Amino acid sequence: MFFEEDGFSVMQAENGEEALKKVNVSRPDLVICDMRMPRMNGIELLRRVKATHTDLPVIIMTAYGEVKTAVEAMRLGAENYVTKPLDMEELRILASRAIEKRSLIQENLQLRAELDSRFQVSTIVGQSSKMDEVFRLIEQVAATNTTVLVTGESGTGKELVARAIHAKSLRSSRPFVVVNCAALSEHLLESELFGHVKGAFTGAHSDRRGRFELADGGTLFLDELALMSIPLQGKLLRVLQEREFEAVGSMETIKVDVRIIGATNKNLERLLEDKAFREDLYYRLNVVEIHLPPLRERKEDIPLLVEHCMADFNRELGKSFKGVSDDGMKLLIEYDWPGNVRELENVIERAMVLGKPDVLGIDNFPSQITRLDEDIDPTQELFRSLELPDEGLLLTETVEEIERRLIRQALERTNGNKTKAAGMLGVTRKIMRYKAEKYGLDDYPEGDGKE
Repeated sequence: MFFEEDGFSVMQAENGEEALKKVNVSRPDLVICDMRMPRMNGIELLRRVKATHTDLPVIIMTAYGEVKTAVEAMRLGAENYVTKPLDMEELRILASRAIEKRSLIQENLQLRAELDSRFQVSTIVGQSSKMDEVFRLIEQVAATNTTVLVTGESGTGKELVARAIHAKSLRSSRPFVVVNCAALSEHLLESELFGHVKGAFTGAHSDRRGRFELADGGTLFLDELALMSIPLQGKLLRVLQEREFEAVGSMETIKVDVRIIGATNKNLERLLEDKAFREDLYYRLNVVEIHLPPLRERKEDIPLLVEHCMADFNRELGKSFKGVSDDGMKLLIEYDWPGNVRELENVIERAMVLGKPDVLGIDNFPSQITRLDEDIDPTQELFRSLELPDEGLLLTETVEEIERRLIRQALERTNGNKTKAAGMLGVTRKIMRYKAEKYGLDDYPEGDGKE
């Protein structure tokens, strides 16, 4: 009567055996049972309930209040116990806490299941040999606390790999915290990572916890870490070595247990040579490297990626596209995808937003894919999608990366013939040889015929 007045639906049982049957059929949110009952006492009922319903809270009532009985009940998994005569207000509090706790546990399990489903290795799409190697490394490092460095061009899915590692690790129930090192200035990045105390600098009106502290017990993903300044790299090294740091403006040392996963699209070894990255930090970060291949090097995965993207966008956009025509798929496979998987996703989403079901064809794809607009100047077409990011970029490195990609593509299309490649780019053969050597492309096999 007491619990029904509180709005609960209450089932009663005359003994432990009847109670066990009702538990198995009706799956209640809470069991309250006496210690002494006919046919089956409270300890035995508790043991049998927990054998099949581990998350079902049980509160035991006893008229004796014996410590030994209470300890045995708690050891077997009882949520709590109360002594007679009952304090009903106390029982209400204990029951509410038990139900709320179970609800939170179930919600957490559901979120964990959704997280695992979203970020498990099987959702990182690919069936090529290069992606098989990525999957293998994720499986091997996930269960460890090893620092991981994820490398690869922009748009290859580095954060997705980091999330998959976290989701499959023993830290999966703890926070996964992301910091984009390219999006913040040195001063703001230091505060973002380590926090600050009130008055540490102009605008610091209150204490603020840093991302390292927020990620305690979990994983911190440092994206574009190559853009971190040398002084800040030194502070990151200390956290990796000592597992401690001080907030900006504070003398108090904060200890943390955080797994670091770093990511970069830069050549860190080249940055080491240029003294733009600390060698000691590089070796601390690069314990295990997972390199994500660009999409142009795993074109056999494109049909699978397209199918995956279309299924996702059908759900998000409320569409019913069934696939891509043979001619359309041929175009998608032949394209070089400088923006990698991210560019492919954008192209498919655009086509599905603007197109009509049920099959995407050549007409649904933009001109950089179809190359149908012959009046467009090739140079203008090349730079049509080039846009300065909001967070800025390193001009010299960006120009060098564009130059490297164009030289590599020219060598690929000419089967390694440097004279023909030079002609495609409007430079002399001597310059081509110099550039190829500079960017580590001089080992391309020579094509048929003499240069």
